[in-house]
Amino acid sequence: MHGRGNEGVTAGGQVVREPPRWAAGLAWALWGLAMAGLAVIWWLDRLLRQVGRVDLAPLGAGVAAPVLAAVSAATVGAVLASRRPRHPVGWLLLAAGLCLNASGVASAYADYGLLARPGTLPGAREVSLYLPAIFIPFLAVLGFVLLLTPTGSLPSPRWRWWARAAVAAPVVSLLAIVLAPPALDQAARAPDNPFDLSGLGGVLVVVYQLAFAVTNLAVVVGAGSLVVRFRRARGTERQQLRWVALAAALILLGSLVLLPAFTLGTSPVVVGWVVGIYVAILPLALGASILRYRLYDLDRIISRTLAYGLLTLLLAGGYAVVALGLGQLLGQDSSLAVAGATLAVAGLFQPVRRRVQAAVDRRFNRRRHDAAQMIEAFGGRLRDQVDLTTLTGELLAVVDQTMQPSQASLWLRPSVGAPAGRR
Repeated sequence: MHGRGNEGVTAGGQVVREPPRWAAGLAWALWGLAMAGLAVIWWLDRLLRQVGRVDLAPLGAGVAAPVLAAVSAATVGAVLASRRPRHPVGWLLLAAGLCLNASGVASAYADYGLLARPGTLPGAREVSLYLPAIFIPFLAVLGFVLLLTPTGSLPSPRWRWWARAAVAAPVVSLLAIVLAPPALDQAARAPDNPFDLSGLGGVLVVVYQLAFAVTNLAVVVGAGSLVVRFRRARGTERQQLRWVALAAALILLGSLVLLPAFTLGTSPVVVGWVVGIYVAILPLALGASILRYRLYDLDRIISRTLAYGLLTLLLAGGYAVVALGLGQLLGQDSSLAVAGATLAVAGLFQPVRRRVQAAVDRRFNRRRHDAAQMIEAFGGRLRDQVDLTTLTGELLAVVDQTMQPSQASLWLRPSVGAPAGRR
């Protein structure tokens, strides 16, 4: 039921303000601007390839990570800002996506206008000079995203001084870049390296380095603030932070997996996509935690992911063993070996899946495991129980312990108009 203006009434009679329409319009307009940046990058990539400068093309093998991160951050930010415009993290994620795409556009523009076809694009030298002014705000925004998640406010008033320093540091960095005397014969910074400080000198380079160090430190401190929040949080906020912790753990796991990949010379395309997928997970986890979407399904997601991961490894290993064994007996090119291995895996799928899921639930989803055990025990007692009053009490007790509802009632069709039992 809707009230006046942008207000709604819940079933409990509580008035809830709906987000204003302008917020949704602005959020999705900024999202469209971020996606337009990707289109411009693609166009500049085509131009660089046409003039034979494939080495400068922005859409190379390692571009998957920043592209996926930008799309994920902008999309999640637009959803958050349109639904909860008072929460700053949505707007900050939109700003992060815009900064990433804008830095990609500026870098490709400077590459084409200075290196590939000098003098063909207006303002290419100026874009190269101020390229750090586009990327540095991304680091500051990322630090504030972590600092304000999931409540939208600082962990405590004692963090205000650090928040002020985190705002001042990128501003000082940008002022140092703007005030730096430009080189007369060439761009002060190489277009493919936004952190080349050849145009800075004296006091400016010291100021820039200190401010840039604080900006980088803001990301680390923001991550540390999540640990502080998690130790103090209870209830819903603690569950929200578990989503963020899961994303951080996956990113850390991905970095550990990629270390041997770099050592073994894995294809950069594969590495780029793996990094991109892991980086894109963090905005998704932030969005789920702030919107509280399926907030308490985390244990189920973890247990299912682990179960199907272990199941895949076991069945793949079983398939390889059976296929190799039958191949030795029937010949390497025998179709019977493949068919036999496939049938063996298909027959083992359900039994292995049940055993693996039960083992994972016992460790990672204890609530589901205990509920299943309780229902199974109740089913055993149900076969021997004949007293209706006792059965009603046991049934309501099982529902209360497994589902944990705020209220449970049982309606029985009365034989002589007796009232239904209630708990």
